[in-house]
Amino acid sequence: MNSAARRHCLPLSALLLSPFSVAAAPSPASLPAVQVQAARVPGVDPFALPASLDTVWIDADRSGPNTQLSEALGGVPGLLARDRQNFAQDTQLSIRGFGARSTFGVRGVRVLIDGVPATMPDGQGQLSHASLLGAERIEVLRGPFSALYGNSSGGVLQVWSAQGQAGDPWRLRVNAGADNTLSVGAQLRGAGKGIDYNVAANHFSTDGWRDHSRARRESLNARLGTELAGGRLELLLNALHAPNAQDPLGLTRAQVAADPRQATAVAEQYNTRKSVRQQQVGLRWTHEAGAQRWQLMGYAGQREVTQYLPIPPGPQANPLHAGGVIDLDGGYGGLDARWGWNGDLWGRPLDLVVGVNADRQRQHRTGYENFVGTIVGVRGRLRRDQIDIVQNVDQFAQAWWQWSPRWSLLAGVRHSAVRFESDDRYIVGRNPDDSGRRRYQATTPVAGVSFEASTQWRLHAAIGRGFETPTFNELGYRADGQAGLALDLAAARSRSLEVGSKWHAQDGRQLDVSLFRADTDDELAVASSTNGRSTYRNIGRTRRQGVELQYRQPLAEQLELQLAWTWLQAQVRSPYLACAASNCAVPDTVVAAGSRLPGVPRQQAYARLQWSPGQWQWALEAAASSDVVVNDIATERAAGYALLNLEAGHSWTLQAGDLRAFARIDNVLDQRYIGSVIVNDGNGRFFEPGPDRRASVGLQWSWR
Repeated sequence: MNSAARRHCLPLSALLLSPFSVAAAPSPASLPAVQVQAARVPGVDPFALPASLDTVWIDADRSGPNTQLSEALGGVPGLLARDRQNFAQDTQLSIRGFGARSTFGVRGVRVLIDGVPATMPDGQGQLSHASLLGAERIEVLRGPFSALYGNSSGGVLQVWSAQGQAGDPWRLRVNAGADNTLSVGAQLRGAGKGIDYNVAANHFSTDGWRDHSRARRESLNARLGTELAGGRLELLLNALHAPNAQDPLGLTRAQVAADPRQATAVAEQYNTRKSVRQQQVGLRWTHEAGAQRWQLMGYAGQREVTQYLPIPPGPQANPLHAGGVIDLDGGYGGLDARWGWNGDLWGRPLDLVVGVNADRQRQHRTGYENFVGTIVGVRGRLRRDQIDIVQNVDQFAQAWWQWSPRWSLLAGVRHSAVRFESDDRYIVGRNPDDSGRRRYQATTPVAGVSFEASTQWRLHAAIGRGFETPTFNELGYRADGQAGLALDLAAARSRSLEVGSKWHAQDGRQLDVSLFRADTDDELAVASSTNGRSTYRNIGRTRRQGVELQYRQPLAEQLELQLAWTWLQAQVRSPYLACAASNCAVPDTVVAAGSRLPGVPRQQAYARLQWSPGQWQWALEAAASSDVVVNDIATERAAGYALLNLEAGHSWTLQAGDLRAFARIDNVLDQRYIGSVIVNDGNGRFFEPGPDRRASVGLQWSWR
């Protein structure tokens, strides 16, 4: 069974306390069971919890490059993962419309890699150091219980690598495709002499489908474990090097019609590009004794980013301008401690967890002119120099109680305090001291009930609150063009509810349906996005409501159908003013209540039909999206599309191991479409076209 088709709902700890989760290897004949250390509640079915949670299993039968998480997430309802065909920018990720405003990186969605946050304390996240080659599964949590992860948790995405076991195969994987795309990876996984290991290294390079989109990435991910002091100790390592990834920028509608593969002229002129180097390490210790369990985790990392933007020299003549080259160099780290207990309350099963965590990021932000004399696209004079520090301290508690044979309650609360501080070290001439600080805090309760209608059918309801602070990148520039940080930005606060039904039959059939609504006050939105630089503001009240459905049907012993559909209405609830023209200094156009939020499609659909006779594997995959509004005043939109993809693979069992050959054709019908959008781009370059028909082939050798 293909990894994209294998999904089920996880028990309590995977939902809320994922650092305790240990997943068993999936069985090819049935849905894999997940043994959870954080909440061993006897008699609880794995899907009997009041939340929407999907698990995508990453197995050795995957086809394609295996370089971006978006390759594996197409069949998750409520989730949108857009491949931008631009490795200078991260995958656009949104869950139930949260995070759709992001012009780069991940906002509004909490991301964790092996339990270590890939989202910084301010809510800015990235996916670039996650590895599909070493991953075992990806968990996606949607709905009210996301709030128990703290700031910017409109949804949660977690990538988990497998724990090495004795006898696990070692793998070498090579994939090649159009545009000189090459991915070479190796995974060493196993156990021996008291140590288990999972080490994955990957090299990826491409000339890019669009002009000026060449990229290269090297990554290393490792999970090493051993028994220590009556518990389990794990060392988690990640490293990423992505030098000079070219940025083709967005296109106008006319440019897309003329040539969707072109880069904007200023991208070539200024050689727009981005370099990233990141290293991080995490250490996690877990221990169980009787009814009690403990976990301690610490992590630390360093991330360096240099980006060249296409800002002309003219605007940089303004003494308040921060320049066209961004250079970020900073460290980050955090601690997490939690205690759990499993027992009874009034004779009924009860599970408690309490904990505290603290995270801190210190970033040295500098800006330079992107020209020297008449030469553009090079680093010039210093124009910005500041130290940005953001830190949070959170406390949380949760309880699961099965108060009757058919009813259970899951409830929790988290208190978060997030502090921003900026120290301006560039006070020159008319450029004032832009130092400042801001503190945000919130208490986010959540609760849900689950009812066992039958052994195969569960009903649930949940309600909760959440909040999202602006990130440091969003605080970095004021929307009015004046000097200083945008410290007047408020945190967005949301109230969400969900009702759902889960039906899982013994023969593998599955039907899950969720209805949800999230109302947000002080919604954070893009005010302008010009020449690679974005400003933000609060626009008032918004609402996201919709329906998610997924269905799986075994049609024969080796034939399976998977379907997923999302209907999402994301609307403005209170009117506000926006700019109708790119050179508008003061917003002059009313965005009425009921207007659509940009970047959010009304409908998404996915279907996959897979046939696995003997050593062969064939799959037909379809993905569709409705149109997307790209600016506040809805004068531009990206049309909807439907794509068809094909996969084929064959395996040979040899004396020394297994050999697998595979091929994939994306966009078989060669459709023209917009793969992603840049919300409120001030130059009218809203569109990032998706690729035409693409083919790739690969080989994988596994030593047993």
